[in-house]
Amino acid sequence: MDQGFSFNFNIKITLYTIEYTYLVMLIFTIMKNVYLLFFVIVFNNFSFAQVVINELDSDTPSTDTMEFIELKSSTPNFSLDGLVIVLFNGSTSGGDASYFSLDLDGYTTDVNGVFLIGGPEVSPVPDVLLSENTIQNGADAVAIYIGNDTDFPEGTLATTTNLLDALIHDTDDADDMGLMTLLGLSEQINEDENNNKTTESIQRKNDGTYEVKTPTPGALNDGSGVLFNGISVTTAQDQYDEGNGIDIVFTTQTNVTSDLTFDFTITNGTFVASDYTGSLSVTIPSGTNTSTNVIQVVDDTDDEGDEVMKITFGTIPTGFNRLNDNKELRIVDNDFTTASWGTPLSPTFGIVSNTAPVDYYDPLEGLADAALVQAIQDIIADPAVVRAQTYADIIDILKAADQSPTNSNQVWLLYTEEQRPKLDFQTSGGSNVGKWNREHTYPRSRGGFNSIDSDDFADGINVFTITRADSLRHANSDAHGLRATDGPENSSRGNQDYGEYSGPSGTQGSWQGDVARSIFFLTIRYNGLDVVNGDPSNSTVGQLGDLATLLNWHRNDPPDDFEMNRNNIIYTWQFNRNPFIDQPDLVEYIWGNNVGQTWSNILSVVDNEAPEFLVYPNPANNYIMLSADGKEGDVEIFDTLGNILHIQPFTETTRIDLALSSGIYLMKINHNNISVMKRIVIN
Repeated sequence: MDQGFSFNFNIKITLYTIEYTYLVMLIFTIMKNVYLLFFVIVFNNFSFAQVVINELDSDTPSTDTMEFIELKSSTPNFSLDGLVIVLFNGSTSGGDASYFSLDLDGYTTDVNGVFLIGGPEVSPVPDVLLSENTIQNGADAVAIYIGNDTDFPEGTLATTTNLLDALIHDTDDADDMGLMTLLGLSEQINEDENNNKTTESIQRKNDGTYEVKTPTPGALNDGSGVLFNGISVTTAQDQYDEGNGIDIVFTTQTNVTSDLTFDFTITNGTFVASDYTGSLSVTIPSGTNTSTNVIQVVDDTDDEGDEVMKITFGTIPTGFNRLNDNKELRIVDNDFTTASWGTPLSPTFGIVSNTAPVDYYDPLEGLADAALVQAIQDIIADPAVVRAQTYADIIDILKAADQSPTNSNQVWLLYTEEQRPKLDFQTSGGSNVGKWNREHTYPRSRGGFNSIDSDDFADGINVFTITRADSLRHANSDAHGLRATDGPENSSRGNQDYGEYSGPSGTQGSWQGDVARSIFFLTIRYNGLDVVNGDPSNSTVGQLGDLATLLNWHRNDPPDDFEMNRNNIIYTWQFNRNPFIDQPDLVEYIWGNNVGQTWSNILSVVDNEAPEFLVYPNPANNYIMLSADGKEGDVEIFDTLGNILHIQPFTETTRIDLALSSGIYLMKINHNNISVMKRIVIN
C-alpha cells in the first residue's frame, strides 16, 4: 500500500510539474507576444517620430505663391507612408479646426532627409505643389499625424491623438492658447519677429528650438548635407505668335562634370505634337552649364484659339534638382475671326437677327400690369422648357456670349469696356490683376443665391437641371445675370446699388443699358428678387437699387447687336431669352411711362424678323446715314439728358448732318405711330 501510494503521489507531482511548466511557458509566450506587439508599436511610433516640421514660410509677398512647408526625417530616403499633414485655422471663425490635409502615402524624403511641400513659385520645385495662398498666416498650426487625410475632413478639431509634431505660427498675432492646449504645445512662433515676414521663414534648429531667418527651401537649415546642382529653364518671352521660333534655354547652377542628358515635354491641352517641330532631348556638354533647344511653332490656318505650351522636365539624373518647372508660354493664334457687328463702344444695330421663335412672345398680347408680369415669367421660367446650368458652365457660356466682335480669342469686359484673352480667366483666389472673372450683375449677397448641385463641375450644354420661378438658387448660374469682367473692377463694384456704383471713371457707360436689362430680367425670372427706388442697405437681401437710375440707363443705352448676339447664345443653353433685349419697350409697361397700359407686340415680331432701320456709320463724325427701307417719317436726336438737339424728316436713305461734340446720343426714329430708339456715338 505504501509503495502504491508513493507511486501515485509521484505521478501527481510529475503531472503538476508538467502543468506548471506548461503554464509558465504559456505565460511567457503571451508576455513575449505582448512585448513584441508593444515593441512594434513603440518602434513604429519612434520611427515616425523622426519626421518633424523643419521649416515653414506661411507668408510671402503679394500673392503668396512662394509659401512652403518642409519636413525632415532623421534618416535619408525615408518613406512617409502612413503620415498626413494637417493645417489648422486658429482664427475665431476657424475654431482651431482643420482647413487642409495632405496624405503623404507614396512619398519619401531625399538624400538629406528633406521633403518639400509648396506653392507654384517655390524654388527648387516642391515634391508636392500647393495652390497659391493655401497656407494661412496665423495664428494657425501645421501638424504631422499618423493616419490618412480621410481622418481629418475639413472642420476637424485639433488633437494630440496620433500627433508626431506640430508648429503653431503667426504673423504678429496674439497667442492662440486654445490651439496650444489642443496640440499640447506651450509656444507659438512669430514669423514676423524680425519685422520681415515676407522674406523670412520659421526654421527648426538642431536642438529642436526655432529661429526666423532667410528661407532655405529644399535644403538643410544649417547649410550642411548634399548640395544639388539646380537646373532652370528660361525663354526670352512668355508669349509667342504662331510661326515663331522659341529658344528654350536650360542652365545648371555650376558646370557639369560629364555630359548631362535629359528629356522634356511641351504639349499641353490643345497644344499637341502637330503644333511644333524640334527636339525634346537636351544635352549639356561636360565643362559647361547651358544648352539651347529651338522649337518652331507651326503657323497653320486653323482657328484653334490661343493655346498654352507647357515646358516640363522629364526625369532628372541623380545629383540635380529642378529650380523651376512647368513653364507656360502663351501661343497666340493669328487665325482669329472678327464679327460683322461692333463692340459696345462701337455699337451697331440691326445686323444680328433675333433668333426667338415667331410666337415666343404671343402670350403677352393684350395684357397689362400683374398679368403681363406673370405672363413674362411663365415664358422665361417655364420648368418644362427652361434649363439651369452649373456655375462652372458659365465660363464656357461667357467665352461665347461675351466674345469680342474684333477678336474671337478674347472676351469683352463689362464696366471697363475692354477686351481680354479668354485664356486669362481667373482660376484661383489669389491675385486677379490682369484676369477676368464672372460678375453677378445682381450681387449674390444681395440676392441670397445659393450654389446649385455640382456647381463646381462644367458638364456641358446637354446636362442641365430643371428650374422654376421659385428656384432662386439657380440665379447663381443664370447667364442672363452674369458677365465677363475685369477681376479688380469686380472686387471694387462689390455689392453696391447702381447709381451708388456707376463704373470706372473715364469710361463711356456703354454697359449701363445691358446691366439694367439684366436686372429687370432677374427680378421677373425669380421670385424673391426686386428692384427698388433709392439705395437699400447693402445688407438687404432681395432688394437692389436704384430703379430710377436703371430706367435711365435702359433708355439711354438701347440694345445693340452685341447684346442681341449674347441673348441668342444664352438661349441655346438655357432655352430662355431676356425679353427686355428683344422687346425693350416692355420695360416701360412694367416700371416706366406705360404702366397700366395694354401691351401689344404684333409689330415687334415683324421687326424681329427683318430690321426696318439701319444707321451708319456708327460711330460717326459729322454726319450719319439712315436707311429706312422705303419708309417715311421723322428722326429726333437727343442727348443723354433728354434734350432734343435735332429734328429732321426722312425717306428712303437720308443723310443727317450733325454738328455735335464727341459723346453718346440717342436717335428716335418715328414712323406710323411706331418709335424705334437707336444709340449713336460721335467721335
